Amino acid sequence: MALFNTNAFRITEQGLSVLWQKQQIISQNIANQNTPGYNCKYLDFYAVLKDRLENSSVIGGKAASGSKQVELVTKVYVDDDTNTQPDGNNVDVDSQSNELAKVQLQYQALKNQMNGEFTRLRSAMKTT
Repeated sequence: MALFNTNAFRITEQGLSVLWQKQQIISQNIANQNTPGYNCKYLDFYAVLKDRLENSSVIGGKAASGSKQVELVTKVYVDDDTNTQPDGNNVDVDSQSNELAKVQLQYQALKNQMNGEFTRLRSAMKTT
């Protein structure tokens, strides 16, 4: 459906997915805080444009030669370099807990943004 085929909607949807994955990884790190030899995992993500911006101009959210699509790419990496405990475990529970709280706030903000979009769409459909 064209209503949901926008970069803003796709970025919000993918952002929710990435933040959910990040919450799962942080929770796994916290759950393994006492596991000997466990190395902390991190999720890194960044926005990647599928098409180069210089190939076409963007007009009103759509490209002149078709729509631009943004894809959030993720990468999970393991911190093998840091050992904070004698048993080889490198989970810092305080920093992981802080990161989890931050990610939960970001997730809630994106969820509220998406709910706001749906509320505006429902409102627009009722008035027509």
